[in-house]
Amino acid sequence: MSIVIHHNPACGTSRNVLELIRASGTEPVVIEYLQTGWTRPQLLALFAAAGLTPRAALRTSKSPAAELGLLDESVDDETLLDAMIAHPVLVNRPIVVSPKGVLLCRPSETVLDLLDRLPPGPLFKEDGSAVIDAEGRRVG
Repeated sequence: MSIVIHHNPACGTSRNVLELIRASGTEPVVIEYLQTGWTRPQLLALFAAAGLTPRAALRTSKSPAAELGLLDESVDDETLLDAMIAHPVLVNRPIVVSPKGVLLCRPSETVLDLLDRLPPGPLFKEDGSAVIDAEGRRVG
């Protein structure tokens, strides 16, 4: 099984995760979910595998969550799932699937837990913060 990243190229965290995967020597399957959208079974399976609820996976910033009335805790999972299917941007990203599991990779260095080997260092995020030091060890 290869690594799959549900990716938004406009998101810095998602770009960082994609680069970390590639730097480890793996070319992942990249799914640009804003173009392909989501299905209910797909979201349910990803959330279950990652140990997430729809509420925990809801993107609340830079999304229409507030204007759609989804931030109220009384909104149920079915309503959230319907909204996520109608508005793919409501799903927080990136979600990465690997033989080691499924994670919502925020912060981006979370993806290191899903890789067979760490990328060689030093390696930095787009913002300049270190992820892997010169000796090949995780930073932080």
